[in-house]
Amino acid sequence: MPAARELLLDAAFTALGTRPWHGVRMVDVAAAAGVSRQTLYNEFGSKDGLARALVRREAESFLAGVDRSLADVAERGDADAGDCCAAAAVWTLRAARANPLVRAALTGCRGERLPAQAAPAVPAPRTPPPPSAARGAPVPAALVERIRDSAAEAVGRTAGPGAADPEAIRRACETAVRVTLSYVVAPAASDVEAAGQVARVVRALLDAPERS
Repeated sequence: MPAARELLLDAAFTALGTRPWHGVRMVDVAAAAGVSRQTLYNEFGSKDGLARALVRREAESFLAGVDRSLADVAERGDADAGDCCAAAAVWTLRAARANPLVRAALTGCRGERLPAQAAPAVPAPRTPPPPSAARGAPVPAALVERIRDSAAEAVGRTAGPGAADPEAIRRACETAVRVTLSYVVAPAASDVEAAGQVARVVRALLDAPERS
């Protein structure tokens, strides 16, 4: 059975599907999770603490998906930098469309239904974080850096003889992430079309040949 903390986060996420955050009551979240309200406050301290933990959990789940998509492509053996960044782009676009909290974390635009930024933001690290209730929710710049670094690492694993230098790869990957975020805000006709454009940009920046 999931721990009380995860049950509470699940209940808060479900509640956001039916009402705006300002209408979500702590007592209702606790009841839906099957725990006492005191347990909720013990875990998160306040409604703002719950909001920060919820946004961070969704962002970290999204980042884990980015890592999986990059690993899958890097293991193919015939992938290049464009393929890696395209895979990260597809995952990002689909996650942002499916999860409003991921979209909000990536763009900084929360709207009336979502939790406001409740505390100063911090980067989303790749090492195990301390308890999230005491930390801020991630901001777009931190997520861009995190995705860029993951993509650059994956590209490094696929690079062959004559590959671009690591700094050039890092710059190309950051450009890819920022182009992807432009498609989150203004979608293309399809995710595949957007990913193809991301791949072309990366190959042009690294002076790599087009892939058929």
